[in-house]
Amino acid sequence: RMQFLGRRDWRVPLRILRRIDETVELTARNTGMTVSMAFNYGGRAELVDAVRAIVDAGIPSSKIDEKTIARHLYDPSMPDPEVVIRTSGEIRTSNYLMWESAYSEWVFTDTLWPDFRREHLVECLAEYQARDRRFGGLNS
Repeated sequence: RMQFLGRRDWRVPLRILRRIDETVELTARNTGMTVSMAFNYGGRAELVDAVRAIVDAGIPSSKIDEKTIARHLYDPSMPDPEVVIRTSGEIRTSNYLMWESAYSEWVFTDTLWPDFRREHLVECLAEYQARDRRFGGLNS
């Protein structure tokens, strides 16, 4: 199944939006895996759009909590990522999945994205699997 995250505004040509919609519709009933593609996307923009949607829905501030915000993100059905791989030697989030990656593990690699291959993915996943994830708790 394919999902797309990002703004659907004047920056995206209509023919691309039609292809996005066709792809989502064509794959909507697939259940084996979901691929989320960020297109015309920014994490800060996603949060601004979520707040605007909450305001537009007339939700009073006393009723806004983390679940409310999560329900108004671009794809509320998308689970938070366990791991985010950052390529190209950059050691920053780059405005990507700001809300969703709050508790994700980050793996950084010097490999540039165009050169990123299966062996790089395996290396990154091995690094991630070797970590001790405590989820805020202490080891016993």
